[in-house]
Amino acid sequence: MGHTAQRREAAAVVRTDYAAPMPVQLDHPVVDGDGHIVESLPIVIDYIRRVAGSDVADRFAGSSPAFASRRAPLLTEHRHRPAPGNPITPWWALPADTLDRATGLLPQLLYERLDEIGIDFTVLYSSVGLACIGQVDDAIRHGACRGLNTYLAEMLDGFGDRMTAAAVIPTHTPDEAIAELDHVVKDLGFKAVMLNSFIARPLPERGEGAQWLDVLALDSIYDYDPVWARCVELGLAVTVHSPSQGLGLRASSSRYMFNHIGNFAASSDAFAKAVFFGGVGYRFPTLNFAFLECGVSWGVQLLCDLVDRWHKRGGANIERLDPKRLDSDEWDRLLVRYGGDRFADAAVRRATLGQSDNPPDDVDDFRACGVTTPADIVGQFGRFFFGCEADDATIAWAYADRVNPLGATLQPMLGSDIGHWDVPDMRDVLPEAFELVEHELLSLAQFREFSCDNAIRLHGGMNPHFFDGTRVEAYANALLGRADVPA
Repeated sequence: MGHTAQRREAAAVVRTDYAAPMPVQLDHPVVDGDGHIVESLPIVIDYIRRVAGSDVADRFAGSSPAFASRRAPLLTEHRHRPAPGNPITPWWALPADTLDRATGLLPQLLYERLDEIGIDFTVLYSSVGLACIGQVDDAIRHGACRGLNTYLAEMLDGFGDRMTAAAVIPTHTPDEAIAELDHVVKDLGFKAVMLNSFIARPLPERGEGAQWLDVLALDSIYDYDPVWARCVELGLAVTVHSPSQGLGLRASSSRYMFNHIGNFAASSDAFAKAVFFGGVGYRFPTLNFAFLECGVSWGVQLLCDLVDRWHKRGGANIERLDPKRLDSDEWDRLLVRYGGDRFADAAVRRATLGQSDNPPDDVDDFRACGVTTPADIVGQFGRFFFGCEADDATIAWAYADRVNPLGATLQPMLGSDIGHWDVPDMRDVLPEAFELVEHELLSLAQFREFSCDNAIRLHGGMNPHFFDGTRVEAYANALLGRADVPA
């Protein structure tokens, strides 16, 4: 889908006075489920120093040349040079317009511009948070997350009627996750969080640098059920935004876009499958999950695949594939008759018959999910929300009820991504999103769900007071069916 707004020249640093108008007046608010705040790294490091001490702050600053931003020459010295096995990191990842660049940095400026941008309420996610929750060193990780969360709480203080920040939650162990969840909610007043959805853990027995990816909800070395339970207790949706750039087949040393495209979808797909197959969605049926900046097309594919696999391998269906059902005498007859001398040896026939006969103790991969019918699978997807950018035409696939299993529709959610390079002009987000309606890909009712209702359901479904005191409070209360407030 093409951009409707007139774009600036690449070298421009001052915005033009033109912005694409909305073709209609919406009869509902716009709730942005995934905007961004761009932190000042020198100030964040000062916050880390304040809460965790100089040693932790200095080691965090030294963990990447980009973090040592007080020393600009260091960045030039470390300019990336392609080398096999050295994945390129993001570059020029922020808008080149002065006003938009400053807007992503300064919550007060964003607050003043929200009406111009067309957003009534936004949930802002950290930019440097991904680097904080991914630190291998325990002290650096804990100190960086706590310092950043303090920074976010103080930067957004006083703007709660139009915006809120999501705290960053490290998840290397359940204990550290629970400790930070309690701290950000009870001490700092957060009501939204972003959890790290996978951990790269070392495999020293396989050599230096060997690692495996722990997706927390399945096959983990820890039991993360206490984390999911604490999220329910605190009224927090589990939102994830973990990148997979630099891992596996997304490790180009020369092309940032090679590594970037699809990376959030890949990590979200892995975590969603872990939540499903690990039985987390079954054991915690009231817990909402959001997968951010990844679109919804992979979610549609995952739902279709799960239903298809269940029909063939789920529950009692797996018994149809049991090799015990084979007739060994008929097998021998067929191989001798049609295989010729190659299969004259009975030992060869037996060995061939035994191929793929290596099942685990439990042959039902779906057992922990509590799934007995395809409807159970679709039902668990009712707690999944998918952050989508404004120019993503595949949002329409979420509503393809003639194709999706059992006529299912998924829950896409507007994630503006303002503050990052994906949005050259913040004023274009809403008109660009509305092209989905203009191109007859979404109805007005579906656009309302995408641009407003689903974000409210995600957070308000966990905490009915999430939107109290905000511009969208009355609308949210009506949508959520709050019985404790007057109609």
